[in-house]
Amino acid sequence: MTRVFLALACTALLGGCDTIGYYRQAIGGHLGVMAAARPIDALLADPATPPDLRQRLEVAQRIRAFASHSLGLPDNGSYLSYADIGRSYVVYNVFAAAEFSVEPHRECFPVTGCVAYRGFFSEADARRHAEKLKAQGLDVYVGGVPAYSTLGWFDDPLLSTFIRYSDGQLARLIFHELAHQVVYAKGNTTFNESFAVVVEEEGVKRWLVAEGRPQELEAFRTAQARRKALAASVKAARARLAAVYASGASPEALRAAKEAEFARLRAEHPQRVPAQASNGFLVAIALYNELVPQLEQVLRESGSLEAFYARARDFARSDALRVKPPGPAASR
Repeated sequence: MTRVFLALACTALLGGCDTIGYYRQAIGGHLGVMAAARPIDALLADPATPPDLRQRLEVAQRIRAFASHSLGLPDNGSYLSYADIGRSYVVYNVFAAAEFSVEPHRECFPVTGCVAYRGFFSEADARRHAEKLKAQGLDVYVGGVPAYSTLGWFDDPLLSTFIRYSDGQLARLIFHELAHQVVYAKGNTTFNESFAVVVEEEGVKRWLVAEGRPQELEAFRTAQARRKALAASVKAARARLAAVYASGASPEALRAAKEAEFARLRAEHPQRVPAQASNGFLVAIALYNELVPQLEQVLRESGSLEAFYARARDFARSDALRVKPPGPAASR
């Protein structure tokens, strides 16, 4: 999640009651996270800190140092503190699309602009918003999120939602969120998330090589291959569905074709595709992956991370790299 919460309070009056309530929960939720944060140095010096948490914080310190010294990611106060927030996810994102569309339902706000999803600090609030969208006839998907970035406006802390991830996955998440502080294109969620995914993958590979951990590097590559396989399947499904939705067939025929596509996805990725998958689920996957292949090519052409970041900033400023609407695709 990459929305900035600072200054939302002063703009809430420009929107309706729904907007004010959304800003209120965003500001209150974020301030609650910040209030729970304690400096890592203080936790490591505290004899009451549990040994397992101490070990994870020490690993996080190594990852954080590598991020700035070897990846050119911001050297600031982010991820130098830790907050136990007492729940599985810090934020719950609500993704939506029309019943016969694979394009995200976008919502617009003062200051922050238009977004392809809404994030809530309360699962109950997210579910209520999802039901409201369903009542409007939209397909909805709600996904829990372990971390978010304030784009450098605040010193984001490590969270209990991800601190016990494996070393490679912990590094992946920290690199991803720090990448949002390097490049951010307003109103282009897919570019922002795809850029961060490319940075995280390159960063983890370099970190595990520097740590001399070839077996974990191979395991990470295997996990990333599974992620990319799901993204490719979703991209193909979106293209086929876009063609079906534009065909002019009856609603009954469209729903049958739609269910067949989701059954196919569940068969291909039984552990990754939920039983109640929807167009909203397709949107959620696409937003984080659609531009990854193009940006990976830019990274290869750039020759260094510094040059890659510079080119990505140019793309962000010019808005030159955007997703084209899905078109017809051949059967796989």
